[in-house]
Amino acid sequence: MAVRGPMAADARSVGECGARVERGGSLRIGELAERTGVSPRSLRYYEQQGLLHADRDANGYRRYGPDAPVTVGRIRELLATGLSTDAIRELLPCAQGGPGLVFCERSCSVVERQMAQLDAEIAELARRREALATYAHVMRQRRDEDRALAAMALRSA
Repeated sequence: MAVRGPMAADARSVGECGARVERGGSLRIGELAERTGVSPRSLRYYEQQGLLHADRDANGYRRYGPDAPVTVGRIRELLATGLSTDAIRELLPCAQGGPGLVFCERSCSVVERQMAQLDAEIAELARRREALATYAHVMRQRRDEDRALAAMALRSA
């Protein structure tokens, strides 16, 4: 991803999500969106959900800290697992200092709770699939019976 502007290359570092981060600087929402590949609308949503923090300039523009690209990368990682924004809000403090999550009771509890919810959803989907399979079997059986009756009626006519 190309970084535009007159910043010197040594004044930047690469964050864990692959985005370039200004050391000691702040980013406007458009800059953060460009560097992370996340739309400004999504960034505002993350902020509204308490996942991302922005300070405001005197003119009301959002200013994100230099760690924001890494935080956005973490949010995207966790969203990709199917976690809700509520669960991500609980996990973000455990997602600092390297890839993955730092082991703590909170992170284990949230992850285990989410896996239990997925297991329940999988069981419900399996139950629904079985019910549909039963309907499909009955429909095929009735179709075959109707065809047989129709064939008998044609022969007797």
